[in-house]
Amino acid sequence: MERNRTRRFFLGRANAALAGLGLAGSRLQAADTRHAPAGEDYYEKLGVTKIINAAGTYTALTASIMPPSVQAAVARAAKHPVRLHELQTAAGEYLARQLKCEAALVTAGAASALTLATAAAITLGNRTAMHNIPTDVTGLKNEVIAQKSHRYEYDHAIRNCGAKFVEVVTLADYEAAFTERTVMTNFFNAAEEGQIGREDWIRVAHRHGVPCLNDAAADVPPISNLWNYTKMGFDLVAFSGGKGMRGPQNAGLLLGRKDLIAAAAQNNSPNSDTVGRGMKVSKEQIVGMVAAVDWFLSQTDAGMEGEFRRRADRIAAQLKTIPTLEARVVIPNVAANAVPHLLLRYDTQRVKIRPVEVMTELRKGTPSIELNPQTGKKAGAGLPSDENTIVVGVWMLEPGEELIVARRLKEILGKAASA
Repeated sequence: MERNRTRRFFLGRANAALAGLGLAGSRLQAADTRHAPAGEDYYEKLGVTKIINAAGTYTALTASIMPPSVQAAVARAAKHPVRLHELQTAAGEYLARQLKCEAALVTAGAASALTLATAAAITLGNRTAMHNIPTDVTGLKNEVIAQKSHRYEYDHAIRNCGAKFVEVVTLADYEAAFTERTVMTNFFNAAEEGQIGREDWIRVAHRHGVPCLNDAAADVPPISNLWNYTKMGFDLVAFSGGKGMRGPQNAGLLLGRKDLIAAAAQNNSPNSDTVGRGMKVSKEQIVGMVAAVDWFLSQTDAGMEGEFRRRADRIAAQLKTIPTLEARVVIPNVAANAVPHLLLRYDTQRVKIRPVEVMTELRKGTPSIELNPQTGKKAGAGLPSDENTIVVGVWMLEPGEELIVARRLKEILGKAASA
């Protein structure tokens, strides 16, 4: 008995000493966890307005909210340091298996994926070039072919590597555009125009021995798009992580050929003196992206579409008393944001408020609500909207928020109808 008391005394003193040195054991760590603060509401502290997102996965609206399982994975990853290279490698190997491609890399968003893909193509097998781009491309292939209708503001991410675009319109233009300077081609997956389809685009490039990049940033769901394009033959495919997959907003994926993904990783942080040095991907982003892919693959296209349609129906049901209002659910006929959207159309002679004014009223209210930016605009983004149409993006709503959106719409439209 005396021996046991002595042992407990010794262990207690030892634990106290360890705690004093910051070397507390598991019991102390558990106690710290029990008393950990829930976290201050810094939006409130900073005076930042929280919104209900009835628009979609727009970067300016902080894209999507991570599901609870992803949030938990991110929080847990934040508690432990690891070796970043080991984490990136393991995550890439796991994601490649999950997404049925040769290799994968977690990037700092889709734009970062575009930059790293271009850097990979330009510097493949040339370590000196990694240190020289974008300011010195002497002797390097740096021309990227794209359809004229596929030029867009995001291709600045490609030009960041010192690349120059060569624009084509017809298939004949494309055939003739390849030179000894051609390093890559870029296909904008969600483009609504363009004469050259994916299969022809890949076939011609590969006949010239040139890799093809596909920017499919916002193009899930369907879930299968995560492997459709690499299986089709695109050498590199870029996705945003914080949109339909609902990962961290500042994470993305670059999928594709093993040698090109390896070159992209060499051009990426934490490697110094590279074009990607500032595109840091933290341990939390990497784990969050992996967890988001796991979550997304646990869903089904039918299940997600059914839930989005139910949200739209619940909103429409609350607005049946609004004069002349017609509600319909539409899935955009483009690759991006191909999920159900609610379109509300009415006669502004009877309901005396324009959709763009409804958008303003919702934004000013409490809670602040953002509608899809296609509201009150002519058809675009695959949606048959016009100046008399409100577009409600239901897929980024949190549970119950559709009823708040419905209530506020009913208030605003009902008041305008009785004016």
